Amino acid sequence: MLSLSLSLTHTHRDTHSPTMDTLLHTPTSMAKRPCPIPSSPSTPPPNPNKLPNMNNQVGNLLQTFLNLADSHSLSIDQSFEHLLDSSPCDADQSLLIDRALKLGSLLLEAGNRSARKRSSFHNSLTWALPPDLTIKLFSMLDAQSLCYAAATCSMFYKCAMDPLCYANIDLTTVVPKVNNAVVSTMIQRAGKALRSLKLGIVPGPTLPHGSCQPLVYGIRNAVEVSNFSWNDKKTRQGKESSTLTRYCLTPLSGENGAAGAVLRGLHLYNIERIDNTSLCGALSACPSLLDLEIIGLHVDLRQTLVSVSMNCPLIERLFFESSKTGRDDSLKSSTCVDLVNNCPNLTSLALRGFKLYDYKLRILVKGFCKLKYVDFSTSYSITGSFLRNLGGDMGGSLLEVLIFRDCMHLKELEVARLFASVLAGDFRFLRYLDISNREGLAAAGDSYGRCYSLSIIPTKQVLEERPDICLLAEFPSEGSFVDLGQMTDSDLTSEVSLSSQLSSRASDGLSFMCTSEINYSSDQTSGNEEG
Repeated sequence: MLSLSLSLTHTHRDTHSPTMDTLLHTPTSMAKRPCPIPSSPSTPPPNPNKLPNMNNQVGNLLQTFLNLADSHSLSIDQSFEHLLDSSPCDADQSLLIDRALKLGSLLLEAGNRSARKRSSFHNSLTWALPPDLTIKLFSMLDAQSLCYAAATCSMFYKCAMDPLCYANIDLTTVVPKVNNAVVSTMIQRAGKALRSLKLGIVPGPTLPHGSCQPLVYGIRNAVEVSNFSWNDKKTRQGKESSTLTRYCLTPLSGENGAAGAVLRGLHLYNIERIDNTSLCGALSACPSLLDLEIIGLHVDLRQTLVSVSMNCPLIERLFFESSKTGRDDSLKSSTCVDLVNNCPNLTSLALRGFKLYDYKLRILVKGFCKLKYVDFSTSYSITGSFLRNLGGDMGGSLLEVLIFRDCMHLKELEVARLFASVLAGDFRFLRYLDISNREGLAAAGDSYGRCYSLSIIPTKQVLEERPDICLLAEFPSEGSFVDLGQMTDSDLTSEVSLSSQLSSRASDGLSFMCTSEINYSSDQTSGNEEG
């Protein structure tokens, strides 16, 4: 969070309000005031040439009143009572009281207004940055800090209301704090300056782009990320539905879709009540979207990709992590073909936790000519056969990152073929490869067997010939995998400690470690058939 050092002027109010009383102090020897006579309609307007002189007289009179500000309030009260007693009738007394109140109010407003002007002038001298740089600085603050800055003084409030300060709205929180009204207000303030919007619950630190580790709520396989247990996380996540609802993205379509039309990035995390209809409606209002990240939403993969294909032709990054690991097998071949044809600029594709089949993935990886980043972590049914003959003229030649962490059915034989392709000169731009699996790779010729070593994979040769590749192959020792769902808290703590110790060991440039992540059940079959 950006820290601001402010030097601000503080104004003080006198609780006795001597200013108003001073205006009403008159000498006791003052003669009786005659009743006011209504002015005749024929009375000529004041001469403009005499206005400066009149202003000088008013100024002198105010100066006389202000010099009496230190007078005792009792003296002023007595003087005013004497003035009222000397009035001939009740109507005159009421008129005097009304005029006293009006004059005191006008002088009080003038004093407050002048105090604000002086404070703003002082702040402008003390604050070294001009307004444009102040706005730029405020645009780097998070939403809460920006609200605090706006409440500091009128100068900061004016800067904080600039639409550029709301160009990149990040309302993600550790616990539910944001509701639909807050989202709507922020989007309205941004207007056509809106560029990115992040909403939802992210209880752990946001991982950098390219990280192979799953996010916290999406797959439930991160253990110690925050200060509360998984049971607490489930409880807090449940409270989220009472704040952000399926209508939280409606402002993107408001005012003829002005805000959504210029949106470039949309990140949504664990908002339980967003459904297919609300998400697809929001995407239809975002034709300029470049970056879409969806974590833990209860939405259908096929419908979401259809909506992206129809409404977001410029998209470059698509990150989609399922809330129901392995149970969403809705993706169809025709959807993959449409996505490839309608979104040719895609360079980064992550589909994590879905039931995916190799021939569908081949359509995607081979079809996207600019694809550089691929992440299919924790996805079911992937054997790796879709990578055959890729990495060269057949497609996938620009791939820089391949992540297949914890893909249940990834076969040892297909990984060996991938490594052979790398040695043959394919995948020339590959810089990062993750084939780690907490249950080991699927054995060749035995869908139920597991491999916990790289006996047939030429890892050492690849590392020698391609030292520019970062290769991760973390596997448990044979028979050491433990179902976290059956572990106690003490077992979990010790297992996490063991994991951190083993992760520092290396062999032939690879890291092998015993993981302690939550096991997901599987039917142990590759399942490469149309679902």
